[in-house]
Amino acid sequence: MTDLILHNYPMSPFSQKMRSMLGYAGLSWQSVTVREFPPRPHLEALAGGYRKIPVAQDGADVFCDSHLIAEEIAARANRPELVLANISPEAQAWVQRVDYELFFPCVFAAGNSTLRRKARESMSVTDLLRFVWDRLNVGRTATTRITGLRDARTIVKAHAADIEARLTQDFLFGATPTHADFATYHGLWMIHVLAESSLLKPYPRLVAWIGRMQAFGDGVSRPLSIADSLALARASTPRAIADNEREDARIGQRVRAAPDDYAQTPTAGVLVGATPTRWIVAREQADVGTVHVHFPRKGFVLVSV
Repeated sequence: MTDLILHNYPMSPFSQKMRSMLGYAGLSWQSVTVREFPPRPHLEALAGGYRKIPVAQDGADVFCDSHLIAEEIAARANRPELVLANISPEAQAWVQRVDYELFFPCVFAAGNSTLRRKARESMSVTDLLRFVWDRLNVGRTATTRITGLRDARTIVKAHAADIEARLTQDFLFGATPTHADFATYHGLWMIHVLAESSLLKPYPRLVAWIGRMQAFGDGVSRPLSIADSLALARASTPRAIADNEREDARIGQRVRAAPDDYAQTPTAGVLVGATPTRWIVAREQADVGTVHVHFPRKGFVLVSV
């Protein structure tokens, strides 16, 4: 099995979620560094309209959304605890809350002079303005309410106190980490590690837990150029789809898949696979030939064209 390719950028919290999982899993991987905002022509060739980061790739198979990428990491490393569906209902409910209610307050609470300095060091002034404008437009078109701008620090402090009380063992739901730990970590990573904020220092168990998560590292990565990632897709054949992965009346039809919350630009193609947890959409592009783009069912909508 070839190394997973991760299309990511250093300051992306969801990319950090995947990098930390790769570190915990002890996997080597290839890193394609992308710009912080669209357009990203090579990802448009691979994944169509899908614009969230990170995106993972294995030859001519492309994986969208961190939950689905986690499944790919788990399968490669035999780490079933990284799959959301494999953890307890309580832990799944926790992940739902940190993903949809607490992530954006963490992002807003991370905004300080250190984070702004690091952003200026990684982007030109023009690109930084474009980045802010892009994110404002994403917020305006979101179908879910993005909360926490005014009360971010208060919300995060309550979240931190909740975690502090929960951490009677090394990790949130026991002695070993699960998907829930990584889903919680990347928002707090922005505050404590990236922004170097003191906001979480009054919570010693939480800070110690962040240290344990950091200690997993990011795995062993090596850089891969955009051109080489496209060449790999072009030289590869998508992995086989079993008969029991085609159980949908729309198989063979043209469809569009898109997130149901924000950044909802759709990806168009032909539905070639369907399982209880994912859809697989085939796309033909001159740059890459035939690719299969994998989307999770949860958090996405699929409509016939």
